[in-house]
Amino acid sequence: MGMKSPLAIVAGAGAGLGQSLLARFEQGGYHVVGLGRTRPASCVGEFHLLDLTDSAEVERRIESIIAEHGAPKVVLHNTAELVIAPFEKTSLDDFQRTWSSMVQTAVLLAQSTLPPMVQAGGGAFLVSGATASLRGGAKFSAFASAKFALRGLTQSLAREYQSAGVHVCHVILDGIINTPRSREIHSLDPSKMMALQDISEVYWQLAHQPKSTWTHELDLRPSSEGF
Repeated sequence: MGMKSPLAIVAGAGAGLGQSLLARFEQGGYHVVGLGRTRPASCVGEFHLLDLTDSAEVERRIESIIAEHGAPKVVLHNTAELVIAPFEKTSLDDFQRTWSSMVQTAVLLAQSTLPPMVQAGGGAFLVSGATASLRGGAKFSAFASAKFALRGLTQSLAREYQSAGVHVCHVILDGIINTPRSREIHSLDPSKMMALQDISEVYWQLAHQPKSTWTHELDLRPSSEGF
């Protein structure tokens, strides 16, 4: 009987970057599992409908996945909840929703996957950030405050788990990702947008860096993007 394929889990496995990440890691020989609240019309690999803010549900589902496939070698946190509104029209619920979607989900995912990864000898835990992880723009108070918190959480996890063999990395996506929805919203030339396959390739490379040269934070942007 042959060895099992290594497991890669993508939380926030939506129709854009999430599915592209699953496709890249499946292409690389992983058994891929997507987690999310909405099943895309076209799914790569195994997909579980899951409320990633629900502590008991996340713990139960991750335990079940690990029992079947073994501890994950790669875990990718890619959830998002975008709120754009003037501060005076941004409700407390908006702040709580963005925080629970992007930070609480990362806490629960990390609590469920990092200990098994350590026991299995290590791996990579990669987190998707955004321009708002570094600077808060007008009308982005809810989104930016949650992305700042997610960056801080990721830094703490990196400092706690890298000595145990888990590569924790925060990836800042400083640009517009080329998807049908973003093209419709932004009316940008696709050549000035971030290609899904190119982002996914960088995540693949980060997940397989040698231990002597681990990246903790990487910012990605199109060559046309100012910064």
